Amino acid sequence: MSPLRKWPELWAKTLAGQLAATLLWRPQRRLWAQNLSRARKVLLVRVDNRVGEALLLTPLLEALAPYAQIDVLVHAKTARVLEGHPHISRLFPLSQRSLRLGPLSKNIAQLRKQRWDVVVNCTNWSAPSVSASLLARWVAPATPVVGPACHVAKALADIAVPQRENSCAEVLQRLHLLGPLGFPLEDNYTMSFRKPRLSPAFEDWLSPMASRPLAVLNPGSRLASRRVPQEVFVGLCQRLVSLGRMPLVVWGPGEEVLARQLVEAAPGSVLAPPTNLDELAALMQRARCTVSNNTGPMHLSVAVGAPTFSLFYKMPMERWGHHHPPHLCVDLSPLQEDIAAMAEFAVQALGRFYEGLG
Repeated sequence: MSPLRKWPELWAKTLAGQLAATLLWRPQRRLWAQNLSRARKVLLVRVDNRVGEALLLTPLLEALAPYAQIDVLVHAKTARVLEGHPHISRLFPLSQRSLRLGPLSKNIAQLRKQRWDVVVNCTNWSAPSVSASLLARWVAPATPVVGPACHVAKALADIAVPQRENSCAEVLQRLHLLGPLGFPLEDNYTMSFRKPRLSPAFEDWLSPMASRPLAVLNPGSRLASRRVPQEVFVGLCQRLVSLGRMPLVVWGPGEEVLARQLVEAAPGSVLAPPTNLDELAALMQRARCTVSNNTGPMHLSVAVGAPTFSLFYKMPMERWGHHHPPHLCVDLSPLQEDIAAMAEFAVQALGRFYEGLG
């Protein structure tokens, strides 16, 4: 959908949100919210349909797990990311149709019969989701709602949390939403993923890889404008080969041609077979070294504990990157006018990253 076509939809949703905030206002909710430190049944709401966004919820699961039962309400397209996570008690997938129908949806009507101690709207402060903010309110007829203190999200929340001022990191901002619950929170967060579920055929393919030093390379991304130029990945493949690692080039839907072109341009690299989310996670765990654009697989690599070298291009690295060791983020945007300089800078940074792997 073009930006011009999105504006009417956004204004309509915003108007609906403001109206709902007025109609659904309950003064006693603020009194209920005084007991959030006793909350033991928590619902997290995040309805983006992106893999990375679902993975960025997992630090909240890790933070809450010692203290509360955690249910999660997600978009049906991302349920596969969190399904089977050991810290989730119940996962509620919601289709796009249900989101459009709102309170008229049978699924949402069923959710309204549930009981939680608190509902946390896990949207962000920079562009809060009107759909998620409305949804958090609709499913909580007798429950306090925590959400970001901005725009419609603030109007629909009982406890509106101000944006954290000393960090723009997306994960830390989301963790900040849990502050009113009174549980201990750490900046040194942990991402997580379930134990990968693999077919016997893929297990057989993966088993011989155990004896080879590998590096997973992900040259694709959902938006082509965020992809680092191929010349950079060629240089990184060459450097990995010189270090004794076999670059294994992975690809998602619509990216096979891009991956094949990289393998052809970088002798010593190998094209991975098509993989689902669990198979990709297993590859990253086995390789213990991932090189990726800023995209969903980058977050998956961090979630499975693989040291991750992330390339940022025309996207804010401080917001979306993972900066704690053994991971390393590199911002190539300032060098976008000089691809050769970009490739050289990335290769040098990869050397520093590799030294840190021990």
